[in-house]
Amino acid sequence: MDGKQKWFLVILGIIMVIFAVRFGLNTLGPDEVLPEDVTVSERTTEEEDVKKPDENPEKVYVNVFFIGQNENHEEVYKAVKREYDADIDGSKLKFAVNSLVSGPKASEKEKGVYTEIPEGTEVISIKELPDKAIINLSSDFETGGGTDSLYKRLYQLIKTANRNSNVPVYLYVEGQRADVIGGEGIMLNQPLNDRSLDG
Repeated sequence: MDGKQKWFLVILGIIMVIFAVRFGLNTLGPDEVLPEDVTVSERTTEEEDVKKPDENPEKVYVNVFFIGQNENHEEVYKAVKREYDADIDGSKLKFAVNSLVSGPKASEKEKGVYTEIPEGTEVISIKELPDKAIINLSSDFETGGGTDSLYKRLYQLIKTANRNSNVPVYLYVEGQRADVIGGEGIMLNQPLNDRSLDG
């Protein structure tokens, strides 16, 4: 092989290498792995280790008691479910009592529920302690409607409070413990429970 042939082969080899690099031909053997493949594999493993947030978290509800009718057209206390989010709504008790005082939504009214809690009633405060909770309502809560209405609104509050609290709940009106309610002087045994109005 003379010098010209050697130069020709060298130049041909260089051209083939440039061609292979330029057009991305894989010059590796079948058992070799490109570094990029290793990187992708590692990245995929890391992504799998990162916990994705729950896209469909389980919904949580509170029960708010309004008044409706059963199948025999008798008045009963009906629990209405309201969707609850602790990050937005605070405690279950606060959310439930505020929902109760706000009254039924239009869609709930269409299903025949109503409330005896007077318009204008306000939640002044709800204090939750390790051993008890105190609901402080405005004086509007005990005005108007007569004795029957007063009993019903008290039961609405009692049932809603007890369903959404794990500690005894006490009712205050305008900052004073409400052991007697309304102009009729209804005795209220506290903490609130199903026997609070038994006299």
